[in-house]
Amino acid sequence: MSTRQVSDRNDPVIESREQLLAPMIKGEKPRERWRIGTEHEKLVYCAKDHHAPSYDEPGGIRDLLVALQDYGWEPVIEGGNIIALSGSDGAVSLEPAGQLELSGAPLETIHQTCAETGRHLDQVKAIGSKTGKGFLGLGMWPDKTRAELPIMPKGRYAIMLRHMPRVGNLGLDMMLRTCTIQVNLDYSSEADMVQKFRTSLALQPLATALFANSPFTEGKPNGFLSYRSHIWTDTDPARTGMASFVFEDGFGYDRYVEYMLDVPMYFVFRDGKYIDAAGLSFRDFLDGKLSVLPGERPRASDWTDHLSTAFPEVRLKSFLEMRGADGGPWNKICALPAFWVGLLYDQGALDAAWDLVKDWDMEGRERLRAEVPKLGLDAPLPGGGKLKDIAAEVLAISRAGLNSRNRLNSMGDNESGFLNPLDEIVASGKVPAQRLLDLYHGEWGGDISRVYELSF
Repeated sequence: MSTRQVSDRNDPVIESREQLLAPMIKGEKPRERWRIGTEHEKLVYCAKDHHAPSYDEPGGIRDLLVALQDYGWEPVIEGGNIIALSGSDGAVSLEPAGQLELSGAPLETIHQTCAETGRHLDQVKAIGSKTGKGFLGLGMWPDKTRAELPIMPKGRYAIMLRHMPRVGNLGLDMMLRTCTIQVNLDYSSEADMVQKFRTSLALQPLATALFANSPFTEGKPNGFLSYRSHIWTDTDPARTGMASFVFEDGFGYDRYVEYMLDVPMYFVFRDGKYIDAAGLSFRDFLDGKLSVLPGERPRASDWTDHLSTAFPEVRLKSFLEMRGADGGPWNKICALPAFWVGLLYDQGALDAAWDLVKDWDMEGRERLRAEVPKLGLDAPLPGGGKLKDIAAEVLAISRAGLNSRNRLNSMGDNESGFLNPLDEIVASGKVPAQRLLDLYHGEWGGDISRVYELSF
């Protein structure tokens, strides 16, 4: 979720339907202006004893953010605390238990994305070597209970931590124990958005399987390959899931606005502070009937905030967010944007990918989504067969799309090489979580502390 830096008292008050549609319409860009935004989170731990550092402790999360300013990052302050950084490579922010996130800048190529990722990881590793901190690329804390994890001093997180247990059993795990990689992509028109949304939503379970990397909970196998993905199924049904309406006839910006108006609120940001509005209605806010701000109507920034509080498998704001993947190591960070750019940024590839999934029924899509956290590539496809039966074909479509784009680096290589780690997964039939389980049951002898050997 994005970090607010200022109150927007000068924003226009929302008085029309057009203002609610505006963020999506303004997101339309011609192909030459399409960009790639990659977000990736990592777990921070103390090398000496593997505990998750608190915000305030010496060498802790605050000190890590302060040290990053030596690399040109500018601090973002909330309530007197540095809670994020902004710079030419995007933004560095904190998830609720101190997971460190880079929300990368919008870039033209995956070569640039990987260079950006490399710069960020070099910076945090250099700081970590001085302060005794390490960083893990996993989808979930492998050994920590909720009680062992710190809470970061961000106002919205306090609201969400109170609200989550009211609406699901695993929302606190989502906030405190998980990490993800996400990719943000553009569209040229409403029709283009619809085709990309439907295609990526149908294929999101394949991304979940290929990047499944969270098989441990509190030091033991949890029976899942992507427990992070499973957590989302019991977080908050009003704002998560497969968003089946996306596949209905007539879907477009207006229907997504209707969906968002039905998503309960979390907060309102005023004068540098978050006001608890958890569970309240944005429709009431539009009518000036929000109980925590009686008589006040929302501004454009309030709607922008609200658009970031729904968590379907694919999310629409002024771009499309791919949300299905677990956190992972460096080469997986680069592989995810390659996977989706190849499928969605070339029209031939997009058409081929849509042809592959367009006849799936909603019941089958939901079943695939429900089964993939546990079964990975063995999850059942709508209409028969298993996910692994189409994995190589989808990767071939993505590779063809990247080849067609033909964005070259200084060595003359295009972006298709970033798919190689995914090709290896499909060829072996083993997703990252299964390799971790092999290590746990074999070389590690059941010692989960060995997972820290996999640091960045």
